[in-house]
Amino acid sequence: MSPTTANEVPMDRPVVTPPEAPRTVPTIADRDEAVRSAALRAANGRTRTAHPLRLTWLWEWAKVFPAAVLLFLVLRAFFVEAYKIPSGSMERTLLVGDFLLVNKLVYGAEFPFTGKRLPAIRTPKLGDVVVFDWPVDPSKNFVKRLVGLPGDTLSMRDGVLSRNGARLVEQYVVHSEPGVDPVNEDFRWQRGYLVNTASAADTPPSGGYRPSRNNWGPLVVPPSHMFVLGDNRDNSLDSRYWGFVPDSLLRGTPLVVYYSFTPDSAAIAPWLTRIRWGRVGNVVR
Repeated sequence: MSPTTANEVPMDRPVVTPPEAPRTVPTIADRDEAVRSAALRAANGRTRTAHPLRLTWLWEWAKVFPAAVLLFLVLRAFFVEAYKIPSGSMERTLLVGDFLLVNKLVYGAEFPFTGKRLPAIRTPKLGDVVVFDWPVDPSKNFVKRLVGLPGDTLSMRDGVLSRNGARLVEQYVVHSEPGVDPVNEDFRWQRGYLVNTASAADTPPSGGYRPSRNNWGPLVVPPSHMFVLGDNRDNSLDSRYWGFVPDSLLRGTPLVVYYSFTPDSAAIAPWLTRIRWGRVGNVVR
């Protein structure tokens, strides 16, 4: 046998192959870790896609918002508006701290800045509680009771109102200061409307007429005007003081008390702690 070279493999020596790496069997812990990893990847994917969805929601809301504002303005201008009672001039019908919804459509709502009105559902009636712009300062709203229409003759004797010669029985009237009858210079406007009757003969409009809070008239309501009084006759700034109300200043009539609380400076958050639940939902009459 001839000698082998360096590159030759002896024929009688077996060829040795490297052993295979041992196969690892996944354990329960490995499977749990895989499940957690998959869940985290899925959650991260959802988180990354949530941002565009949130922007889409904001965009949809932004598109709806102008329409909602326009609808609110239309409802406020032509249908219903909220008012708050700031004084006790309408006690016991309305109390300080009452919040009202006012029907603006009933007397014909006004188109803003035009002076034009929608057709009225009905005309104002005697005894209506009405909301109107104060003739002295139209930027302020007043709430009073309508007691005189154009052509009516009104007078008051000892706090009792008469209309067209008939004494009225007004169940809603309150006298908070009985026995007091102050004279006020604001009543002087009445002299121009005083009816020259036998009852006024001793107090001519030329200078002797001295009306007081509980004794005045008779006066005639002019065309296109109204005469209004507060139900609390002894604590009301009304037509007795500043005259007739042009019907063009009429805004509506209250429908319902939608919220009410007792104002109390000593109470903490009285709008929450002093709610008058018994008045919520009351229809105004």
